[in-house]
Amino acid sequence: MQENRVDSPNDAGPHQHAHTAPTTQQMRTVGQRRRDAEEKLEHHLQEARHKDHPEETQEPEAEEPGNT
Repeated sequence: MQENRVDSPNDAGPHQHAHTAPTTQQMRTVGQRRRDAEEKLEHHLQEARHKDHPEETQEPEAEEPGNT
């Protein structure tokens, strides 16, 4: 059975498919996942910065007009 598969003119070999160029849809998916991952990483880094230095992240409370 395997002999027929190897001799098939449509079979490019066991490793050929791994080296073909990705489709446009695959490239878009990879790009979107990368952007999502970078955004998530930036969010985590900001949270870590705020956790390490909480006094820097707190904004001074502004006085309400009329309460002076």
